[in-house]
Amino acid sequence: MQVCQQLVLLTGAASGIGASTARLLAVQGADLALVDRDAAGLAAIAQEVRLFGVKVTTHEADLADGAAIPALPEAVKAAQGRAATLLINNAGVALVGRFDQTEADAFDWLMRINFEAGVRLTRAMLPDLLAAPQARIVFILSVFGIIAPAGQTAYCASKFAIRGFAESLRHELSDTKVGVTVVHPGGIRTNIAKRARVTAGVDAAEAQTGIKAFEVALITPPEVAARRIVAAIQQDRPRLLIGPDAQAIDVIQRVFPVRYWSLINRRLGKMGNLVKTPAPTR
Repeated sequence: MQVCQQLVLLTGAASGIGASTARLLAVQGADLALVDRDAAGLAAIAQEVRLFGVKVTTHEADLADGAAIPALPEAVKAAQGRAATLLINNAGVALVGRFDQTEADAFDWLMRINFEAGVRLTRAMLPDLLAAPQARIVFILSVFGIIAPAGQTAYCASKFAIRGFAESLRHELSDTKVGVTVVHPGGIRTNIAKRARVTAGVDAAEAQTGIKAFEVALITPPEVAARRIVAAIQQDRPRLLIGPDAQAIDVIQRVFPVRYWSLINRRLGKMGNLVKTPAPTR
């Protein structure tokens, strides 16, 4: 799929992987409908990518509000004059704490953004995508959709859930012109860990110690992740692992599907001992 002259609806566009992907798509001639709850961040990235001569619209939305999502495709069509042909579900949040430390409202908040928002937006956009000569849906997940470390029950539940949805959807759409790409980034240098919500049952100092320890594992710049994502779209790839850490984790999980976490923790050494509630990887 060539991205030039496509209209891309990109969630989580104000920072991190989303902002880097927006820049690269604009360089390659794609028009952009940028979605985020961070109005200031949206305005900044929109001003930057407009310099490349593409049409850019911004759509401030809190994806935790499920009722607001179905209106997004129509808002994009009204602002852009046409329907999006490429949907990149990138928005995501993190939550630090074991299951017994996590209040139900916080768990549900994360699931609404990381899982339900992607499903709702895909449902709302699917008729237009099916009507296009060529279209694609991209889900930006995490290696925590491949492995499930302790302390990340909510985050892993959301990533495993959206992975299952995306892979099944790909099979359902296999005889159409709509492709589906699932992306598993490893440790990407974004602020998702720093911005993670700490549950009420977790000691704040302990959580910060864990997050800081895990930050040393964030080895891949978001610009590199963006290049890999755009290349995967252009190559119609169904699955993408980003970073040597993601590649290694995928192999370990395949070889040791039950014991993988004890082996990974052992390799982490002192870091593994510090991190009782590990931070997400992107």
